[in-house]
Amino acid sequence: MAAMPAVSSAYAPTVGFDLDMTLIDSRPGIRACYLALSERTGVYVDADLAVTRLGPPLAQELVNWFPAADVPAVADLYRSMYPEYAIDPTLALPGAREAVAAVRAAGGRTLVVTAKYEPNAKLHLAHLGIEPDVVVGDLWAEDKARALREHGAHVYVGDHTGDIRGARAAKALSVAVATGPCGAEELREAGADVVLADLTAFPAWLSTHVASIERR
Repeated sequence: MAAMPAVSSAYAPTVGFDLDMTLIDSRPGIRACYLALSERTGVYVDADLAVTRLGPPLAQELVNWFPAADVPAVADLYRSMYPEYAIDPTLALPGAREAVAAVRAAGGRTLVVTAKYEPNAKLHLAHLGIEPDVVVGDLWAEDKARALREHGAHVYVGDHTGDIRGARAAKALSVAVATGPCGAEELREAGADVVLADLTAFPAWLSTHVASIERR
């Protein structure tokens, strides 16, 4: 697809995006990695259940299956196995590339802020040809505000109530997409400023948002 042309804008938005279930559907890859982890460790992990609650840090899922004292070592093992099992099966969600391109077309910058281990997040983005200006990993919920503030994000887009909390802590506009474990009503109740069905609606929303800021 041809790149969207850059346009002159008095307001050049910096937009942050979450990764899992916002830009990418990582469920097939994560499921495969959990199954391989279960086989490697001999500990049962319900991979189908685990992929229905993506968003929080890995340790919060592993503690459901492994003794708490073992979780740090198991998390390291999972992360080391991840590139082999999880990258190839993962797909870009509809509208992901176009959403990033829309920010660039508005003269803005993009960053990905995710709870995922940063090297693995970068592998996903490179594999799928999604090229944000900045990638920051290992941050969840309110902690995401550190990266959002550091990079001057005006907007943060995510699929989880934790992403809404991160946006609000950073005083960024919270745009939620109902493509993850949280439904549209739950996202609204959690305080999202905008709720979209998915990222295919984001370029039109961004155009309207930029125009409204420039009229002020």
